[in-house]
This record gives sequence, structure tokens and C-alpha cells, in this order.
Amino acid sequence: MRVIADTRPNGLSNLLLADRHCLPLSVALHLVPGALIVAVYLFIGEPFVNAIGYPGFLGWAIALCAVLIPVQVGLLWLGRKRNGHFSLRGVLHYTDKPLAHGKLVAMVIPLIAWMMVLGTATAPLNTFFFENFFTWVPYANTGGSGNNAYLDGYSRSITLTTLVICLPLTGISLPLIEELYFRGFLLPRIAHLGGWAPVVNTVLFALYHFWSPWVFVSRVIFTFPGFWFAWRKKDIRLSIGMHVGVTSTLATLGTIALALNLM
Repeated sequence: MRVIADTRPNGLSNLLLADRHCLPLSVALHLVPGALIVAVYLFIGEPFVNAIGYPGFLGWAIALCAVLIPVQVGLLWLGRKRNGHFSLRGVLHYTDKPLAHGKLVAMVIPLIAWMMVLGTATAPLNTFFFENFFTWVPYANTGGSGNNAYLDGYSRSITLTTLVICLPLTGISLPLIEELYFRGFLLPRIAHLGGWAPVVNTVLFALYHFWSPWVFVSRVIFTFPGFWFAWRKKDIRLSIGMHVGVTSTLATLGTIALALNLM
């Protein structure tokens, strides 16, 4: 006798798929993945890369994969509960592509420039917060904050291998999952907050990065425009284009520069 899987929504899936998330639930859904990423790094990622003699940055990639890939699977599970098959329809919002392609490109390019320029300009602010408030953090120099500390003390071949492995992960796939989760799933479900919705989402997304708390203020500054436009235009491609555009560009340029012995 063939067993048919039960795809009826249950209490948990109904709660998560509701059009509205109460603020405490939304805060938890924003922040718990970040806490899990740090825990996985400390207990799995860091010991593993130390054992094989690779930079801590690879440990963060492992930790991010260990948490964000199940998050993506969880979104597909919600889609199965809603639709009877694995799908993101009805799970993610802001996916109807209301912006024409030309207008989308014309908006994404300045957002990429904003994020890259402001990310560089606010680096001294990150240094100030780190030196005055976060020197006690045990994983400060492991590359989790996107700095170049993870390049120190390792051979060029090991560092290049690390960057090649991490490029499709931390440069493309994982930022994409973050956008699907934070802007496609969570942000629309706090839309009842009105104009505060993208503010709350941006602040909580910055806080979610527990592995680099000293970047909190600058991360709010350089990500907010893209997240605000995704909310305002109801088109997640804006924040995806900005976020993945920047991370993939920086990861690619860093890898090429090291491969050509330019850094």
C-alpha cells in the first residue's frame, strides 16, 4: 500500500506562513540563524580548519553553509506544506517582478556603487567600534567580518584555495539565500509596520551578523537603500542585485588579485 505524505499545513507552518509575523517572532527568526552560525563556527568550523591548517574564513563559510542551506530547505518545506510540492510560491513575496528589466538594472548599479563606496568609507568606523568595544571577541581576526586578516600567516596556495572554494559560497550562493530569507520571506511579513518595516529588517539583519558586531552601524548604512527599495518597489531583485552583486564582485576581484600575485 502506497503511503502518501501529509502535506497539510500544521500549527508551525501556519504560524510561519501567516501574512503577518508578530514582532517577537520576527526578531527571533531574524537573529536565531546568526547565533547558530557563530555556534557552528566555534564548535565545528574553527576546529576543522585549525586541524587542516586553513584560514578561519573557510570555517565561517562552513558555518554559514551549515545554517543557511537548512534555512533554504526549510523555505522549500513550507512551500510543500502550502502547495503540496517543493516550491517557494506563496512562501516568498516581492517576487512578481514589477520592475522592467531596464529600470531594474538602472537602479541596481547605483545600489552596488553605494554599498561598495559606503562599505569602504565606513571602514574607520568599524575600526573604532572594534578597538573600543569588541577586542574581547575570540574570532575577531578570522575573516568573518570581511577583512583581510584571514590572509595573514598562510601560504599563497592555501589562501588561494580558500578563496576559490569560498567564492561561489560566500560570494554568490549564501548572500542569495540571505536575500530570499530576509527580504523575500521575513520583510513582507512585517509590512504592517509601515515605513518602519525596512528599518526594522535592516537593523535586525545587521544584528544577525553576530560574527562581526563592530560592523553593525556601517552595515545598516550601506545596506538600507537596497532593502528599502526592495520593500518600496516590492521587487526582491533589487536587494539581490545589490547584495550578491557586491559580494560576488569583491570575492572575484580578491581571488583574481591573489592569483595574479597582486596582493
